[in-house]
Amino acid sequence: MNPHRTLLTLFLAGWLLAACGRPAAPAAPSQLNVVTTVSPITNIIYNVGGDRINLSGIIPEGTNSHTFEPAPSDAQKLAQADLIFLNGLKLEEPSLRLAEANQKASAEIILLGEQTITPDEYIYDFSFPKEAGSPNPHLWPNPIYALRYAEIARDTLARRDPANADYYRANYDAFKARIEALDEAIKKTIASIPESNRKLLTYHDSWAYFSPRYGMNVIGAIQPSDFAEPSAQDVANLITQLKQERVPAIFGSEVFPSPVLEQIARETGVQYVDTLRDDDLPGRPGEPNHSYLGLVVEDVRIMATALGGYPALIAGFDTTNVPGADSAVEQTQ
Repeated sequence: MNPHRTLLTLFLAGWLLAACGRPAAPAAPSQLNVVTTVSPITNIIYNVGGDRINLSGIIPEGTNSHTFEPAPSDAQKLAQADLIFLNGLKLEEPSLRLAEANQKASAEIILLGEQTITPDEYIYDFSFPKEAGSPNPHLWPNPIYALRYAEIARDTLARRDPANADYYRANYDAFKARIEALDEAIKKTIASIPESNRKLLTYHDSWAYFSPRYGMNVIGAIQPSDFAEPSAQDVANLITQLKQERVPAIFGSEVFPSPVLEQIARETGVQYVDTLRDDDLPGRPGEPNHSYLGLVVEDVRIMATALGGYPALIAGFDTTNVPGADSAVEQTQ
């Protein structure tokens, strides 16, 4: 027998025995599968979770979140989810029902709105009358409520994924600083609008929680609670009100054209601006303004421009995402 081969064989055998005796290197933990609904909420969660979570938004941008019906493919995403963040306040009832029917035993459904305001803070209005039982659910246009959403996300992600807790907390802290700066920029921009012009007539009342914080007055909305066209009497009342209020502009949705608002604008002689948005992020994925921050900045800029304020006070605000502008978010199309 070749003595060199014998020595080599003994060496390899000894190495293999030693290797087998060592503890195996721990496997990299799998990322949390997180599912959300509307794109502003998806982006808020991304600003906390960044690239440490697998994030999916199931409501396509530009879709009416009140009437959205999830597809069968969404059931599979929900069945695989560890965490499901919904706005709540009855905004996404079909998605909530599908989530409850498909969630795995360890999954959590988090209703953000119910953890942000109490029932005595609910706002009811023309689009969301109290007798219908559903409060206005549009909390996120108020950045302070959006920050609360981020706080809930931080605590939930840190609890479910403690290995990355410091990362989530650092992202939240950076997002909080940006939200606080945004809050001040909004205050200054809205204050630049003549007080008599700080009035909003919109297609859909997405500004019920934004307006009180910044000194705006929502004087009406066009879309009734059943999402039908308003009655002729409703339109006539709004025209009378606008003539009395003497506002320079009324606002529609950039997603849903409104012939009724066009008619009201013609009959009252006010400017009709149809580019406000509440759940459709501006720009394209990966662009600096394609973010929750970009959404708010764009809306306030549009309001200030149309109502006689100074949009330059907010136009230069940094709207990039905290973890980076190239968001790895799967969005249903």
